[in-house]
Amino acid sequence: MSFAISGKTAIVTGAANGIGLAIGRLFVEKGANVMFADVDEKRLKEELGKAEEADNVRYFAGDLREKLTIANLLSATIDAFDQVDILVNGARQVVPSDPLDPDDDSVIALLNQNVMPSLRLSQLVAKRMIKQSEGDTDRPAGSIINLSSIAARRTHPDLMAYSVASAALDQMTRSLAVALAPSRIRVNAVAFGSVMSASLMSTLKDNREYRRDIEDHTPLSRIAAPTELAEAVQFLASDAAGFMTGQILTLDGGRTLLDPVAAPAH
Repeated sequence: MSFAISGKTAIVTGAANGIGLAIGRLFVEKGANVMFADVDEKRLKEELGKAEEADNVRYFAGDLREKLTIANLLSATIDAFDQVDILVNGARQVVPSDPLDPDDDSVIALLNQNVMPSLRLSQLVAKRMIKQSEGDTDRPAGSIINLSSIAARRTHPDLMAYSVASAALDQMTRSLAVALAPSRIRVNAVAFGSVMSASLMSTLKDNREYRRDIEDHTPLSRIAAPTELAEAVQFLASDAAGFMTGQILTLDGGRTLLDPVAAPAH
């Protein structure tokens, strides 16, 4: 079975830095058409540089918490590439929360940031995938991959909101997988930990001692590069994962096999 994604069109959100950027770049390298989407237009331009002039690279800047922005993102992708075959919901935010503060609205904020845009974009993209695959029942209609976190299962009190949002994203993945299976659309997620995301890099700059804590509690004794997660996402997007749906693939160097690290870092 092939891992090839050449010629396919992908939307990657959260693509201005970190893991989302690594996924988008890998997909471009493998011959896919990629729409890099993020709220940070300046960073998108800086990171893509002259690559945005390539035939298979486009970028879209906007706040995906707005329904109109989501619709415009899909329209821009169709205008550029005529179709969409892969959606990677990579936009996310990690913020601390106080589980004992009734005035702390971080749970609502992260559900609105990390879950609802992914759900709405998945719904809209799925409709497009169904429409463009009408009359062709022999091939898969599309693949949706959500980026989740081991925080859904291994949490820290200071990250309750992020953990709740991650758990919701996992269940959303399973529910959409069942709902979209008759339409030949697969939905999976990668729950990661001990991976050098943009948020973890920022946290480690201010708390250098966290690195040793994370490495000591990760059986493979290191923090993975974003490209390693990107390769797992490529697998899920490809025909090699053609009979895989509704799964939460864990990529954490074995970290969830041990007690959680003490540091509130993801």
